[in-house]
Amino acid sequence: MSNQKVYDLEQRTYLFAKNCRLVVHSLNKTISNSEDGKQLIRSSGSIAANYIEANEKLGEKDFLFRLKIARKEAKESILWLKLLKDFNSHSETDLNTLLNEADELKKILSAIINKS
Repeated sequence: MSNQKVYDLEQRTYLFAKNCRLVVHSLNKTISNSEDGKQLIRSSGSIAANYIEANEKLGEKDFLFRLKIARKEAKESILWLKLLKDFNSHSETDLNTLLNEADELKKILSAIINKS
């Protein structure tokens, strides 16, 4: 997992989803890790997918709608990451890195929405 920032937001959201999958794959196989990990995989991938769809907008309303969904999914990713962090102290560094990235993505998406 790389800490280097990517400034192409499509690439950055893809890397976030990829890194979430790598961390989930490395966690102990417990029921809570499995369920929370599945939810994290869904929400992190949805950020990337909705951002890509926003860039292929059908109009301004569609653009804002997709960005708002991506922001909502970033918020949801934060929840799953916090839960995983609370039960996986051995992976705290990686989970903190992902938490910071999810928060930054949420803020970036909010800024784009507010300026549109």
